[in-house]
Amino acid sequence: MLTKIELEARRRREGIVFLILFALTIPLANWLIGNAGTKCVPNGPCLIPVAPGLLAPSGVTMIGIALVLRDLVQRRLGIGVTVAAILAGAALSALVAPPALVMASAAAFLLSELADFAVYTPLARRRLIAAVVVSSMVGLMVDSIVFLWLAFGSFDFLAGQVVGKAWMVLLAIPLVAWLRRRDQKSGMAPA
Repeated sequence: MLTKIELEARRRREGIVFLILFALTIPLANWLIGNAGTKCVPNGPCLIPVAPGLLAPSGVTMIGIALVLRDLVQRRLGIGVTVAAILAGAALSALVAPPALVMASAAAFLLSELADFAVYTPLARRRLIAAVVVSSMVGLMVDSIVFLWLAFGSFDFLAGQVVGKAWMVLLAIPLVAWLRRRDQKSGMAPA
């Protein structure tokens, strides 16, 4: 059994790892959208299949993961660090986005992460898995709508964006469930 000091050190280490991964999703999403996919639209995004007959801009994979990582940063490092990470992430998104996508990328990131935060925070202490799923779904809807409208003036890829991000959230749930079980077993309280 770990001591309280050892549990706190582990919580902080994990939080820092989640924070770094969260920050890395931002430039990676912006790079993917312009450089990687099975089909790249001229003056538009590179697309990937997310379901039979359904394509989405390739950056959706990282945005789905970012929403879950934001929740994990809050669970490990607390609300203050999380709000700072959201603001820094929006600035980073504006800095690394392709010029045509700067406003869309930064606004979508900021608004979706704040929506995720607003839903996750009241739910997390009672029902962690539900909090992650529901807050991520709210965040991915906000991100998809804001980004597509500001970037392309169209909702043509909305279904693909939602499905692609939802896949990434669902793939992360086993990790969140494992962390919750481990935390409960060790007595490690969230931040």
